Amino acid sequence: MNEAITTGQLRAFVERIERLEEEKEALSADAREVYSEAKANGFDTKVMRQVIKLRKMEPHDRLEQENLLDLYLLELGMDASDE
Repeated sequence: MNEAITTGQLRAFVERIERLEEEKEALSADAREVYSEAKANGFDTKVMRQVIKLRKMEPHDRLEQENLLDLYLLELGMDASDE
């Protein structure tokens, strides 16, 4: 492969990745701002993060995780239904 083409392609890839990283940073800042707004309105942001994580999961994976959590709590004498 021609060295000039390779260098040009490499530069283009690096510049695209840099732009995407900048966009990702801006989106993260926007998300932090939304969490701050939610917290100012009385929402528990830690719980919101858990909800968002659960919504990303497939239903069968979520159910499996919930069942394991219930089992672990039960084994530790912390049955969630008793609290």
